[in-house]
Amino acid sequence: MQEGLSIAYFWSKDFLLSKKMLWLFFITNLLGTIYGYEWYWLQMTDTIVEKPLWYVFFVPDSPTASLFFTLTIGYLLMDYSLTSKPNKLYQAIRGFIEAFALITSFKYGIWAVTMIWAGAWHGVAVGWDGWMLTASHLAMAVEALLFVRWYRYKLTAVVLVAVWTFWNDFMDYERGVFPRLPDVLVDNYYRIIEGFTISLSVISIIIAVLCLATRQKTAR
Repeated sequence: MQEGLSIAYFWSKDFLLSKKMLWLFFITNLLGTIYGYEWYWLQMTDTIVEKPLWYVFFVPDSPTASLFFTLTIGYLLMDYSLTSKPNKLYQAIRGFIEAFALITSFKYGIWAVTMIWAGAWHGVAVGWDGWMLTASHLAMAVEALLFVRWYRYKLTAVVLVAVWTFWNDFMDYERGVFPRLPDVLVDNYYRIIEGFTISLSVISIIIAVLCLATRQKTAR
């Protein structure tokens, strides 16, 4: 019984939305975002040199997802200091950021772990950084679902993020700005990886829609 109560508490609003926990999530994800952009830095600079400048926005998939999740935690922290109801523009921007964080964090969290271990299956060494990236990207997928109960996004935001997500997939695999992968995966499974990525986009968008429908149903 005590174990059940403990699990329930760690899942509860009182625990997850406490200032201490929100600050922990905020700082952890901010540091992870900085590390992620550093990890992509060489590919970003190569893209700027070799391709049209605006292509670079489609390169750092995971750190951008992490950045938007960090912003959603920032909004939850701001709720403590709000003294009046936010205006519609604030709500629309917040909703877009929340939908973006949910869809992309879940998608790229699962994607990165799959790519790491698909490479390992073909003999690519994992190393300490592979284990670290596995843990951090699994955390991305989990935390995206963990906080969705308190998101305020609407269907319009999901549609806008869906457009970005599929356009990002097009840029990745038809314009060649996908995250750098081991040669064994690119040479033998390029189109399979493309199909898997698009499938994850669809699944992530469906999750966002289902979570929205559940929230709206509960609010009635």
